[in-house]
Amino acid sequence: MDRRRFLALAGTGTSLLAGCLDGTSGETSTTTATDTPTASPTATDGELPDGIYVQPFREGMAMQGTATAGDLSVAFLYTSPHVFWTVNGESLSKTPKSGNIHAMAVVWDTETGRIVPETGLSLEIERDGELVSQEVIYPMLSQRMGYHYGGNFGLDGDGEYTARVSVGAVPNGVALTGDYAGRFREPSSAEVGFAFNETQRDRVRSEEIDAYGEPGAVRPMEMEMVPQATAPPREELPGEPLGAPNSDDALLVTGAVAGDEAPRFDADTYLYVSPRSRYNGLVLPAMALEATVTRDGSERFAGQLTRTFDPALGYHYGADVGSLNAGDEVTLSVTVPPQTARHEGYERAFLEMPDAVVSG
Repeated sequence: MDRRRFLALAGTGTSLLAGCLDGTSGETSTTTATDTPTASPTATDGELPDGIYVQPFREGMAMQGTATAGDLSVAFLYTSPHVFWTVNGESLSKTPKSGNIHAMAVVWDTETGRIVPETGLSLEIERDGELVSQEVIYPMLSQRMGYHYGGNFGLDGDGEYTARVSVGAVPNGVALTGDYAGRFREPSSAEVGFAFNETQRDRVRSEEIDAYGEPGAVRPMEMEMVPQATAPPREELPGEPLGAPNSDDALLVTGAVAGDEAPRFDADTYLYVSPRSRYNGLVLPAMALEATVTRDGSERFAGQLTRTFDPALGYHYGADVGSLNAGDEVTLSVTVPPQTARHEGYERAFLEMPDAVVSG
């Protein structure tokens, strides 16, 4: 697929850190609370590692409430204003801290509890019926929240506000399979009331992390009312596993479905890739991914994998490859990396993603 065409279509745990390649946890020393997130003065861009690194702080979240929007549920919460980076192709653009809050919305399927990426979302903040703030809100990745929609917003002092959340439809470029077929194609909206005051600001204080800049990631926040944006565990994925190569700290978990399960994908043999972050297994949406299947030196399949949302596989990329035999070589090529904004810790990963190879 042409890069420009794709971009136009892509519309708390026991341990603080997830540290090693094998997913084990690491402890950190005592930290000190601050009013707003602050970067450690000891690490510069030149000292930060390529790929995922531990962000400089662990922040609190002020959960404000949830509401239903059609088949979907929406949560609204906020923390202190953040630095983040938007992505255009492989290029990054830094957005500085501004405003009073970093507003966040999470969207999920009410029935299954799965985060629904690529809906698109807009946010208006009102007070006493008057518009206070209407900023761009981006699909983005953070270590504490995973995939969500976020942006820095200004407010009009302490008081009570209303967040008006408009959720777009899942675009036609994302296939919906299984029990998701025919759903999520209509826009919807919801309202959540929230407060901005000293009590809420106390909830969003942050603490510095001594491990800032080391390879690893802060564990995602656990919230009773909001599901985590994690990919399905590898052992729960259907079909035959083929491998999970690392491409710029994205694990490309690959498998093939044939036989009785294949018809729901309208396929003879369905090749799928379920990408997730190296640490914590967070969903990585909105990329363009191609596969080439070679058998005995001859090319058997070459083509784009379709962005797909399925109850069992979650958000993934897949295609019918006809057949897949033992010994077949599958080359995975990311032609456009995930087109999501990134918080600190992710802006150096998932950008220059080399080809990866798995075998049937």
